[in-house]
Amino acid sequence: MPWKECKTVEQEREEFVKEVLTGKGTMSALCRKYGISRPTGYKWVSRYINGNNLANQSRAPFHTPRRISAEVEDMIVCARLKEPAIGAVKTKRMLENRGCTNVPSASTINAVFKRNGLITVQASQNATPYKRFEKEEPNEMWQSDFKGDFALRNAVRCYPLSIIDDASRKCLCADAKENMQLKSTMESFISTFRKYGLPKSLLCDNGVPWGSSQSTSITRFETWLMELGILPIHIRMRHPQCQGKVERFNGSYKQERLNFYTPLDMADAQRSRLEYRKFYNSERPHHALGLDVPDSRYKPSPREYQAKVSSWDYEVGGEIRQIKSSGYITFESQGYYLSEGLAGKTVCVYPTDEDGIYDIVFRQFRVARLSLHNRVIMSRRIYLLHDDPRGRS
Repeated sequence: MPWKECKTVEQEREEFVKEVLTGKGTMSALCRKYGISRPTGYKWVSRYINGNNLANQSRAPFHTPRRISAEVEDMIVCARLKEPAIGAVKTKRMLENRGCTNVPSASTINAVFKRNGLITVQASQNATPYKRFEKEEPNEMWQSDFKGDFALRNAVRCYPLSIIDDASRKCLCADAKENMQLKSTMESFISTFRKYGLPKSLLCDNGVPWGSSQSTSITRFETWLMELGILPIHIRMRHPQCQGKVERFNGSYKQERLNFYTPLDMADAQRSRLEYRKFYNSERPHHALGLDVPDSRYKPSPREYQAKVSSWDYEVGGEIRQIKSSGYITFESQGYYLSEGLAGKTVCVYPTDEDGIYDIVFRQFRVARLSLHNRVIMSRRIYLLHDDPRGRS
């Protein structure tokens, strides 16, 4: 039995090309004969015509990427060690903002992180940016929240208060508090109002001191905000994602500071909070801002804080009532519990287009709706009488 002739890869491909060029068959038929795809067949023909070798070619790149200098790598490592929770994209922008030259790409910076063992599993999980709703202009809405309390090294509990501008992401307040009581919270807000002016609305959760009785009453904090002309807005119960900006700040503070350092006492906690607030506002790039910093997007509110509450004149067409110290209001010879948070305040009761339904108005806000037929307060949700950002219900 004669031995079958063995051909090299190059010989077989050359035979294929010659058969194609001499017209011994169609491209499709010859590709089927040699057991190759049409794109592969065209590739061999093109190589032959251009005088290139038909042997298998190396897959190695033509140019080996040049490794960055030791000086640049040290600069990147130092930046990562200083801010171990900041990713490659933001690190690149921060180095550029500092005037560093020859800053490599984010992928190269990430490779430096990996090469030096500077990427943790947690850091990888936290690297995905989120997209959330946002206001168009600064001071249209602020978000406020107490981050979960934590123990200082002297065993005292710290309650970090954060206030974030929704549009610019600027942290306006990052105080370390000894408690979440109303007086202490208002002191931080007054200081923030004096520095940045007043927002149009404030978004907060339903806990102390913002609105722990939101479903049944109106808090003193909400009353104070309304006297300043600020609309209090509360997130839905058990939906913290509605406060995405301030939740993100709180999470970043934990990841980028508390995970690496626990303050000694309250003074040290305040120092740490203020240091991080400055870093967050002026150095740390934000994906949601196109890697800009919040300071570049924020401007103070033209509405200045006034410690003395101005008087208010209600429009005609309603009946003026004063809220008793017990929180009750009397209307049509019937007492209705409204809110102890409004005790001593003057409201006006206006009829609506619905028979037997009345709006209870405090200054420029509707604070409740009353049903005369059922002798009950129907709703205590706060709305602006005009141009409420949520519409009306």
